[in-house]
Amino acid sequence: MKFEPALICSLYDLSHTAAAPLLAGLQYPWEALPKIGEFILRLGASLSPGEYERRGEDVWVAKSARVFDSAYLHGPCIIGPETEVRQCAFVRGNALVGAGCVVGNSTELKNVILFDHVQVPHFNYVGDSILGYHAHMGAGSITSNVKSDRTPVTVRTGEGRIETGLKKMGAVLGDYVEVGCNSVLNPGAVVGRNTTVYPLSMVRGFVAAGSIYKRAGEIVKKR
Repeated sequence: MKFEPALICSLYDLSHTAAAPLLAGLQYPWEALPKIGEFILRLGASLSPGEYERRGEDVWVAKSARVFDSAYLHGPCIIGPETEVRQCAFVRGNALVGAGCVVGNSTELKNVILFDHVQVPHFNYVGDSILGYHAHMGAGSITSNVKSDRTPVTVRTGEGRIETGLKKMGAVLGDYVEVGCNSVLNPGAVVGRNTTVYPLSMVRGFVAAGSIYKRAGEIVKKR
């Protein structure tokens, strides 16, 4: 089954990420998750020493980025230009963070692609996920990346389910998605471009582009 709204071309403008060469060769975004670490190693080796500095093994940080002393970066990892990694951020590895991003206070990243100008600024957990251009996660909002029964994650759509074959998959957020404070994005959540998720929401399955997600069963189109 091919579900057009969940395709990479439906969710993202690839001109806003260094991961474009990886994503352009795939159909669905979650297909990139097992490939992130290897891609970062290849990309990091090609980065200009005039623009990026090595900080430990397999960690590349743009010279225009600001990384607070209390932040922890584990490779493979790339931090893009003009990005700010704030106090006590925990980057566990396999993290490709774009330009102009904010990785905030006590935020944890693991096996992720953050497009340019993504903000995860306050107490967020983002694991095995891809966040599109100008996506924003409100304070305390998190991705849940493992099902309670440990079975492979499926993406629920209005037309059925798509098998990902992955035991770990968090959320896929399209460009300009806004997630409200203290929301939980369940394993396999896919949120279309320019969608707003209300605070305190629990999101499952696919949410169409240009929507306002109020709660399960109450999703309206933006005017």
